[in-house]
Amino acid sequence: MLSSIRTFFNTHLSRPGERDPEAAAQAVRRAAAALLLEMTHMEDAPQAVERDTVMALVRECFGMTYSQAEALLGCADAERSNSTDYFQFTSLINDHYDADDKARLVAALWRVAYADERLGQHEEYLVRKVSELLYVPHSVFIRAKLEIEQAAVGTDDTTETATRRRT
Repeated sequence: MLSSIRTFFNTHLSRPGERDPEAAAQAVRRAAAALLLEMTHMEDAPQAVERDTVMALVRECFGMTYSQAEALLGCADAERSNSTDYFQFTSLINDHYDADDKARLVAALWRVAYADERLGQHEEYLVRKVSELLYVPHSVFIRAKLEIEQAAVGTDDTTETATRRRT
């Protein structure tokens, strides 16, 4: 009896990495993709350019073909739609990403946020919240924001640009 209970817990309730390394890697990719997709839903009317940016980031970061990335994003979007908070994604990422990987994910979130060349308050909130849940230092959060903002608007004066974008 005890053996069957242990088997059930190991099979159904263990973390993905405890079962299969490839399953764990896939779960982490889905978690990161779900957070990137969440950014596309921060505005009232999601922009196609943001979704295209997510597709490009997934293909670039994970070395996937278009069809592989499309399948991953489909699964990630389903998980995102059924989630109640970000913890299920960030806890998995915390278990498998190092500090540099987390910084790259935060930069990717900023890239999606600025894909339409403007930053909404809900978009900034999401990056801030995810950064906190991933224990990304505030200096890394700000540096990534400024770098992506500069690239998005093509200017050296990020303070003036940030003020202009919010008004």
